[in-house]
Amino acid sequence: MNKTNNITRRQLIRQSAKALSAGALLAGLPKGWVGSAYADDSPERADMKFGMIALTDCSSIVVAHEKGLFKKYGINSTVAKGASWAAIRDSLSNDDIQATHMLLGMPIASTMGLGGAPKKPMIIPWLINRNGQSITLKKELAGKVADDPKALKPLVDAAKASGSPMTFAMTFPPGTHAMWIRYWLAAGGVHPGDASGGNADISLITIPPPQMVANMKVGKMDGFCVGEPWNARAIAEEIGFSAINTQGIWKDHPEKVCAFTEEFADKNPKTVKAVLKALQESSAWLDKMENREEQANIVSAATYINCPPETILGRLQGKYLMGDGRKFRDPNYMIFNDRNCNYPQPKYAKWWLTQLRRWGFTEGAPDYEGVAKQVMRTDIYEEAMKEIGYAHGGMSDAPETLFDGKTFDPKGDLEAYAASFDVKSLKA
Repeated sequence: MNKTNNITRRQLIRQSAKALSAGALLAGLPKGWVGSAYADDSPERADMKFGMIALTDCSSIVVAHEKGLFKKYGINSTVAKGASWAAIRDSLSNDDIQATHMLLGMPIASTMGLGGAPKKPMIIPWLINRNGQSITLKKELAGKVADDPKALKPLVDAAKASGSPMTFAMTFPPGTHAMWIRYWLAAGGVHPGDASGGNADISLITIPPPQMVANMKVGKMDGFCVGEPWNARAIAEEIGFSAINTQGIWKDHPEKVCAFTEEFADKNPKTVKAVLKALQESSAWLDKMENREEQANIVSAATYINCPPETILGRLQGKYLMGDGRKFRDPNYMIFNDRNCNYPQPKYAKWWLTQLRRWGFTEGAPDYEGVAKQVMRTDIYEEAMKEIGYAHGGMSDAPETLFDGKTFDPKGDLEAYAASFDVKSLKA
């Protein structure tokens, strides 16, 4: 009996010694070590620089930075304002910035090497916002043209016949503002020209967003499409009016994205997910209407938009003074999180590809399915949201109908859709 007790005692001592030894070893290991696997969720790259352009829809990135939400998820953030979208693209490609506020069409074009840019695969794991852009026309056109582009057609034809075509501006050739103004003009029978400017009824030029108002003021353009606050600024300075808001062209259309290079995302998956988690918190905060005054004050700073907060705030609240006597409350103002806003829907990339095809940016049919899958990274978004317990609305293949009555079906014949428009410039 004593022998049994002694053996038991010795066994207990040995087991206790082993446990203490293991405990001492584990105490020296990094937090997150489980068994023989390291399960730390810390970002691979903690120091990150984010790019942005002076537009209201940079808000989710700026607010995540200013309110310490990036820091909460292990990211030491800095935010750098770019001079133009081309400069932003190049900075992302060169790793001068690691993530950026970007036009939806830019990662698609960069991945495909379109528009004269070097081929650099980029990804979209996060849609920043929907709605909230406008097409602004010079004040001399007030009362002649409102939201119907057909009213512009005779004016365009007369200017072209006189040898001085009307001039319109957008912010980047394959970007969102370019596609909205192209779509709107073409719905009125006006040909905006192909990717190289050929076959055009008007001159379509590229101007960085903060320079739109100044260029219209000196008479260099008849109209432009841009994000806020520059449409509201044109009205405040009495040089133009909003013909139509982009949500009037396509309700809840996708707009800006948070983009990364594919190479960066592959090397730093936990970093990308940390960014998305912070953006989810800032975006949810932004879509509480009681926070929009504070939002306007934050992003109005000289380091960001450099514009009076009152010029920014009105349209954020859905209050639209169009500048030509029209005034209304728009329920489809800019959103950052509501209505499954942030899910990187592949169908949006497919629609974009139909428009790039329509206007001759591609020769022959693009790889609609392949490019959409490569760029729109639903897997990264879903993983990040699962880790923080956020219930998103998931993928949608529902058809989308725009203001001209044409319906886009992402499950349909995309080449047939691209060719179905009366005004187009397809390249074989």
